[in-house]
Amino acid sequence: MDIRYVADPVRYPRMTTAEIRENMLVESLFQPGRLEMVYCDVDRAIVGSVVPTDKPLELSGVEQLRCDYFCQRRELGVLNLGEPGVVTVDGTDYELDTLDCLYIGMGSKAISFSSKDGKQPAVFYLISFPAHQAFPTTKASRKDSQPVHLGSREQANERTIYKYIHPDGIKSCQLCLGFTELEPGCVWNTMPP
Repeated sequence: MDIRYVADPVRYPRMTTAEIRENMLVESLFQPGRLEMVYCDVDRAIVGSVVPTDKPLELSGVEQLRCDYFCQRRELGVLNLGEPGVVTVDGTDYELDTLDCLYIGMGSKAISFSSKDGKQPAVFYLISFPAHQAFPTTKASRKDSQPVHLGSREQANERTIYKYIHPDGIKSCQLCLGFTELEPGCVWNTMPP
Protein backbone atom coordinates (compact mmCIF):
# COMPACT_ATOMS: atom_id res chain seq x y z
CA MET A 1 0.00 0.00 0.00
CA ASP A 2 1.27 3.42 -0.99
CA ILE A 3 1.18 5.85 1.97
CA ARG A 4 0.79 9.59 1.35
CA TYR A 5 1.17 12.44 3.82
CA VAL A 6 -0.47 15.71 2.88
CA ALA A 7 1.84 18.69 2.72
CA ASP A 8 1.58 21.05 5.67
CA PRO A 9 0.60 24.73 5.19
CA VAL A 10 4.23 25.87 5.47
CA ARG A 11 5.67 23.41 2.94
CA TYR A 12 2.82 23.48 0.40
CA PRO A 13 3.29 27.08 -0.91
CA ARG A 14 6.98 26.34 -1.55
CA MET A 15 6.39 23.15 -3.51
CA THR A 16 7.03 22.97 -7.26
CA THR A 17 4.44 21.58 -9.65
CA ALA A 18 6.44 18.34 -9.84
CA GLU A 19 6.50 18.05 -6.03
CA ILE A 20 2.74 18.66 -5.79
CA ARG A 21 2.08 16.01 -8.45
CA GLU A 22 4.35 13.53 -6.66
CA ASN A 23 2.62 14.20 -3.35
CA MET A 24 -1.02 14.22 -4.51
CA LEU A 25 -1.54 12.60 -7.91
CA VAL A 26 -2.50 8.92 -7.80
CA GLU A 27 -1.52 7.16 -11.02
CA SER A 28 -1.13 3.57 -9.78
CA LEU A 29 -4.79 2.54 -9.84
CA PHE A 30 -6.60 0.24 -12.30
CA GLN A 31 -3.73 -2.10 -13.19
CA PRO A 32 -4.94 -5.40 -14.77
CA GLY A 33 -4.55 -8.38 -12.42
CA ARG A 34 -3.73 -6.22 -9.40
CA LEU A 35 -5.21 -4.79 -6.22
CA GLU A 36 -3.80 -1.31 -5.55
CA MET A 37 -4.39 0.96 -2.54
CA VAL A 38 -3.26 4.43 -1.51
CA TYR A 39 -3.53 5.60 2.11
CA CYS A 40 -3.81 9.31 2.92
CA ASP A 41 -3.23 10.62 6.42
CA VAL A 42 -6.19 13.03 6.05
CA ASP A 43 -9.06 11.21 7.78
CA ARG A 44 -7.08 7.96 7.31
CA ALA A 45 -8.75 7.53 3.92
CA ILE A 46 -7.84 4.74 1.53
CA VAL A 47 -8.62 4.78 -2.19
CA GLY A 48 -7.93 1.75 -4.28
CA SER A 49 -8.76 -0.41 -7.23
CA VAL A 50 -9.07 -4.07 -8.10
CA VAL A 51 -8.95 -5.35 -11.68
CA PRO A 52 -9.19 -9.17 -11.46
CA THR A 53 -8.28 -10.96 -14.67
CA ASP A 54 -7.44 -14.68 -14.55
CA LYS A 55 -7.96 -15.31 -10.81
CA PRO A 56 -9.79 -13.79 -7.84
CA LEU A 57 -7.91 -11.16 -5.84
CA GLU A 58 -8.24 -11.11 -2.06
CA LEU A 59 -8.33 -8.07 0.20
CA SER A 60 -6.60 -9.14 3.38
CA GLY A 61 -5.09 -7.48 6.44
CA VAL A 62 -2.64 -4.69 5.71
CA GLU A 63 0.52 -4.46 7.81
CA GLN A 64 0.42 -0.67 7.94
CA LEU A 65 -3.12 -0.75 9.41
CA ARG A 66 -2.09 -3.18 12.16
CA CYS A 67 -5.16 -5.36 11.53
CA ASP A 68 -5.91 -9.05 11.10
CA TYR A 69 -8.32 -8.35 8.22
CA PHE A 70 -9.01 -5.20 6.21
CA CYS A 71 -12.47 -4.35 7.60
CA GLN A 72 -11.56 -5.10 11.20
CA ARG A 73 -11.95 -1.39 12.03
CA ARG A 74 -12.89 0.01 8.61
CA GLU A 75 -15.79 0.14 6.17
CA LEU A 76 -15.44 -0.20 2.41
CA GLY A 77 -17.33 1.13 -0.61
CA VAL A 78 -16.96 -0.62 -3.97
CA LEU A 79 -18.11 0.76 -7.35
CA ASN A 80 -17.77 -1.39 -10.48
CA LEU A 81 -16.63 0.79 -13.38
CA GLY A 82 -15.94 -2.15 -15.68
CA GLU A 83 -17.60 -5.31 -16.92
CA PRO A 84 -19.61 -7.68 -14.67
CA GLY A 85 -17.80 -9.08 -11.65
CA VAL A 86 -18.33 -10.68 -8.27
CA VAL A 87 -17.36 -9.47 -4.80
CA THR A 88 -17.41 -12.25 -2.21
CA VAL A 89 -17.86 -11.14 1.40
CA ASP A 90 -17.62 -13.81 4.12
CA GLY A 91 -18.80 -16.51 1.70
CA THR A 92 -21.66 -14.56 0.10
CA ASP A 93 -21.33 -13.63 -3.58
CA TYR A 94 -22.51 -10.20 -4.73
CA GLU A 95 -22.72 -9.90 -8.52
CA LEU A 96 -21.94 -6.36 -9.64
CA ASP A 97 -22.76 -5.16 -13.13
CA THR A 98 -21.35 -1.93 -14.55
CA LEU A 99 -22.01 0.95 -12.11
CA ASP A 100 -23.34 -1.28 -9.34
CA CYS A 101 -22.20 -0.42 -5.82
CA LEU A 102 -21.48 -2.54 -2.75
CA TYR A 103 -21.12 -1.30 0.81
CA ILE A 104 -19.08 -3.64 3.04
CA GLY A 105 -19.43 -3.00 6.75
CA MET A 106 -16.93 -3.12 9.57
CA GLY A 107 -16.29 -6.65 10.79
CA SER A 108 -16.41 -8.32 7.36
CA LYS A 109 -13.45 -10.69 7.28
CA ALA A 110 -13.01 -12.48 3.95
CA ILE A 111 -13.31 -10.21 0.88
CA SER A 112 -12.35 -11.20 -2.65
CA PHE A 113 -12.94 -9.84 -6.14
CA SER A 114 -13.33 -11.68 -9.44
CA SER A 115 -14.43 -10.96 -13.00
CA LYS A 116 -17.09 -12.89 -14.90
CA ASP A 117 -14.73 -12.81 -17.89
CA GLY A 118 -11.04 -12.18 -17.24
CA LYS A 119 -10.52 -10.92 -20.80
CA GLN A 120 -13.14 -8.21 -20.18
CA PRO A 121 -12.55 -7.61 -16.48
CA ALA A 122 -14.52 -5.89 -13.80
CA VAL A 123 -12.87 -2.67 -12.67
CA PHE A 124 -13.61 -2.08 -9.00
CA TYR A 125 -13.02 1.34 -7.44
CA LEU A 126 -12.54 1.20 -3.64
CA ILE A 127 -12.95 3.84 -0.94
CA SER A 128 -12.46 3.13 2.76
CA PHE A 129 -12.55 5.00 6.05
CA PRO A 130 -12.31 3.97 9.71
CA ALA A 131 -15.66 2.90 11.18
CA HIS A 132 -17.14 3.12 14.66
CA GLN A 133 -20.25 1.01 13.97
CA ALA A 134 -21.05 -2.06 11.87
CA PHE A 135 -23.66 -1.65 9.13
CA PRO A 136 -24.78 -4.58 6.94
CA THR A 137 -23.19 -5.33 3.59
CA THR A 138 -25.59 -3.82 1.03
CA LYS A 139 -25.69 -3.87 -2.76
CA ALA A 140 -27.25 -1.16 -4.97
CA SER A 141 -27.59 -0.98 -8.73
CA ARG A 142 -27.64 2.20 -10.81
CA LYS A 143 -31.46 2.20 -10.75
CA ASP A 144 -31.24 2.28 -6.94
CA SER A 145 -29.05 5.40 -6.97
CA GLN A 146 -30.39 8.85 -6.18
CA PRO A 147 -29.71 11.24 -9.07
CA VAL A 148 -29.06 14.87 -8.18
CA HIS A 149 -28.87 17.40 -11.01
CA LEU A 150 -26.54 20.34 -10.37
CA GLY A 151 -25.04 23.33 -12.15
CA SER A 152 -25.96 24.87 -15.49
CA ARG A 153 -24.71 25.02 -19.06
CA GLU A 154 -24.26 28.78 -18.66
CA GLN A 155 -21.79 28.23 -15.81
CA ALA A 156 -20.18 25.24 -17.61
CA ASN A 157 -20.74 22.98 -14.61
CA GLU A 158 -23.92 21.07 -15.51
CA ARG A 159 -23.79 17.52 -14.16
CA THR A 160 -25.72 14.71 -12.51
CA ILE A 161 -24.41 12.96 -9.42
CA TYR A 162 -25.76 9.46 -8.85
CA LYS A 163 -25.55 8.80 -5.11
CA TYR A 164 -25.42 5.33 -3.51
CA ILE A 165 -23.86 5.57 -0.06
CA HIS A 166 -25.17 8.72 1.65
CA PRO A 167 -27.35 9.68 4.64
CA ASP A 168 -30.63 8.91 2.79
CA GLY A 169 -29.28 5.86 0.93
CA ILE A 170 -27.05 2.99 2.02
CA LYS A 171 -26.05 3.68 5.64
CA SER A 172 -22.41 4.02 6.66
CA CYS A 173 -20.23 5.69 9.27
CA GLN A 174 -18.18 8.05 7.07
CA LEU A 175 -18.52 6.97 3.46
CA CYS A 176 -20.24 8.78 0.64
CA LEU A 177 -20.01 7.10 -2.74
CA GLY A 178 -21.49 7.92 -6.10
CA PHE A 179 -20.40 8.91 -9.58
CA THR A 180 -20.73 11.95 -11.77
CA GLU A 181 -21.68 11.62 -15.39
CA LEU A 182 -20.71 14.77 -17.30
CA GLU A 183 -21.51 13.15 -20.63
CA PRO A 184 -22.79 9.56 -20.89
CA GLY A 185 -19.85 7.22 -20.41
CA CYS A 186 -17.36 10.06 -20.04
CA VAL A 187 -16.16 10.90 -16.51
CA TRP A 188 -16.53 9.01 -13.24
CA ASN A 189 -15.56 10.03 -9.73
CA THR A 190 -16.68 9.75 -6.14
CA MET A 191 -18.31 12.30 -3.98
CA PRO A 192 -16.23 13.62 -1.10
CA PRO A 193 -17.14 12.29 2.36
